[in-house]
Amino acid sequence: MGDLFRDLGLGFSTVFQFVQWTPAFLGGMSIPLPINILLCLIGALVGTLVGVLPGIGTIATVAMLLPITFGLPPVGALIMLAGIYYGAQYGGSTTSILVNIPGEAGSVVTALDGFQMAKQGRAGPALAIAAIGSFFAGCVATVLIAVLGAPLTKLALAFGPAEYFSLMVLGLIFAVVLAKGSVLKAIAMIVFGLLLSMVGSDIETGASRMSFNIPELADGLGFATVAMGLFGFAEIIRNLDAGGEEDRQLVQQKVTGLMPTKKDLKDSAPAILRGTVLGSILGILPGGGAVIASFAAYTLEKKLSKDPKRFGRGAIEGVAAPESANNAAAQTSFIPLLTLGIPPNAVMALMVGAMTIHGIVPGPQVMQKQPELVWGMIASMWVGNLMLLVINLPMVGIWVRLLRVPYRLMFPSIVVFCSIGIYSVNNAPMDVVLAGVFGLLGYWLIKHDFEPAPLLLGMVLGPLMEENLRRALLISRGDATVFFTRPLSATLMAISAFLLILAVLPALRKKRDEVFVESES
Repeated sequence: MGDLFRDLGLGFSTVFQFVQWTPAFLGGMSIPLPINILLCLIGALVGTLVGVLPGIGTIATVAMLLPITFGLPPVGALIMLAGIYYGAQYGGSTTSILVNIPGEAGSVVTALDGFQMAKQGRAGPALAIAAIGSFFAGCVATVLIAVLGAPLTKLALAFGPAEYFSLMVLGLIFAVVLAKGSVLKAIAMIVFGLLLSMVGSDIETGASRMSFNIPELADGLGFATVAMGLFGFAEIIRNLDAGGEEDRQLVQQKVTGLMPTKKDLKDSAPAILRGTVLGSILGILPGGGAVIASFAAYTLEKKLSKDPKRFGRGAIEGVAAPESANNAAAQTSFIPLLTLGIPPNAVMALMVGAMTIHGIVPGPQVMQKQPELVWGMIASMWVGNLMLLVINLPMVGIWVRLLRVPYRLMFPSIVVFCSIGIYSVNNAPMDVVLAGVFGLLGYWLIKHDFEPAPLLLGMVLGPLMEENLRRALLISRGDATVFFTRPLSATLMAISAFLLILAVLPALRKKRDEVFVESES
């Protein structure tokens, strides 16, 4: 416990660190600035804005802002990007409740009861409970990160190349199990992602592979380019296809009566607690995250309710549970990233990219070699959650005004910003073209019920898997049984096989039943 408090003290001292700024217009006079606090505030504000505005998600925004972090110190850059991620979970509830359009995927479920509450003139209490639930869940999740960080790091130090490869296989299998829709489609997306990760140069020999003699592909596909296309451009195309302007009459009215009643607080308190616990667990699992956590929390509340028919008609528990769950999951997803170096979802995959850009090798060594980075990020989450509570409740009027901006102005602006962001990574026009191609591909995938997130996860984990696979085979002198003879690796592989069988069996049984019915008829 003493070590924990010492580490947290280091974290808070990093967050509240002052840097001397000497602007030219002050004639050489220095001003002390709390740079990390300012970057945390910028991340929280941008994250809320991203959550509020439909059509641009967290993944696209983090990908777009990666080039901006080049000139920032590593700690400040990661604090800002983390703030954008969990800030978007707060902001996403605003559009779900007021416009019935989820600004963020994790807020899809919130729209079911939140919008009904708004139509009943109770938008204020719905927004307040969403912010309170998110704040509580965020604080609890941050405590979990602090408590579990060090023990998991010690466990991870026992991992060799074989164990790391098996762990990544498990992560990809989790992505298959937890993905929506067809298991085969999820597997196809992961395999496609792994193939995309191999484009460029061989990591061992440097030989060109799958680049088709195109010079721009010699260094491989940039994950920022692919992410921006699959999630940014594709989402805008999908929104335009869905009809663009939706019914937005509620945002023309003034939101009043923000304070929830005693009954609201009493009804929502157990839902917030259950959502926080469920979200914290699902956030740690690879392939899980905010979306699955919010759906699971809503389903649980509906099953536990004495009157399930209230859900979908303005039940406050239907807002409290998913909002708590998605925020808890967003923050606990940092646990496998910081301790094992394994990204559990697409946004964390981009965080791996941000760490790599700053010369940080993700994995258990980070907590030992750069403790100020890890504990600075953890401490910043407490500060960020407090900032978000202040940003979301008193400033709700500003976010409502932003929602009145016509989509014909909003969407072109987002496309322009995305294009500038992609171009600035390598100053390559080809990257913008590739992002456009992946945008069309992403739209096609969405229309045909393929989930793009496993693709990005496969693409990020691909090089790490290949590297550890080759290293493990090199150490074992080509003996492939090394993955099944080492106890920890064998255990991880067995869990992966078990989960895959559990995921595939219902689909096989269903097909068998369909064949049987056809033969009978």
